Amino acid sequence: MPDPPRVAIIGVGLIGGSIGLALRQRGLAQEVVGVGRRMASLEKARELGAIDRGTTNLVEGVADADWVIIATPVDSIVDTVTAVAAAAPRATITDAGSTKAQICREISKLPPSEPGRPAPGAHFIGSHPLAGGHRTGPEHARADLLVDRLVLVTPEDNTPPGLVERTKEFWEALGAEVVLLSPEEHDRALAATSHLPHLIASALASATPEEWLQLTGAGWGDTTRIAAGSPQLWTQIFTQNRAAVLDALRRFEHRLAQFDAALSGGDVPALTLELQEAKRIRDAVGD
Repeated sequence: MPDPPRVAIIGVGLIGGSIGLALRQRGLAQEVVGVGRRMASLEKARELGAIDRGTTNLVEGVADADWVIIATPVDSIVDTVTAVAAAAPRATITDAGSTKAQICREISKLPPSEPGRPAPGAHFIGSHPLAGGHRTGPEHARADLLVDRLVLVTPEDNTPPGLVERTKEFWEALGAEVVLLSPEEHDRALAATSHLPHLIASALASATPEEWLQLTGAGWGDTTRIAAGSPQLWTQIFTQNRAAVLDALRRFEHRLAQFDAALSGGDVPALTLELQEAKRIRDAVGD
């Protein structure tokens, strides 16, 4: 980023707080303003160094911003983009949401806030940092959270090239590697690599009899860790990406049926082949 911009972060939790910490520690912003619902949380983010100041007034918080990062639950992003575009007509707007197709589609249909102004979609490009965890709040933020991590940026056919490049440079300045995908490609990919794993982890956790929880080990803990995420947040994600998650779930059910058939039939070679294929794919990812 050639000139240090003024940045507003709406939602200063784990992701928003980490972005703020990275911007401030790397000297990449003139000022980082946090916008949220509770001053107590914003004050904590300020004490931790994630923001310079905080406000619960969105219009005030984004008024002078060059960049606005929306790190809120996915079902509030469209309304937030609408409000930001009206309050900060020169700002570049991006988000950190886990779904993209519905959000980008709805934003592309938004009318200008006033005659003669560009529509909100002219200012917005979707982003999704593939980082974070099930813990929330600014106290869990890290300045290095995005270093060597992927950020998916989701331009559409009518997205200005300059907006794509600015957004790419923004995330790369925080240490991330940027991959460009369409919103639809993003949702299909994340259904398989993020949303389905959360669904399966949740199903495994809820299928475990409570009287045996004291016998769980590291394998159970590792596999179900992400099930500790916010049920409200994940309900929104599953709902917005329902079709792609269902497609991924059908593929999983097919593989599960293969295991079922091998076990039911006592087919040791078939069971070994299923396990070998799973190991091959997992080993390809590495540690």
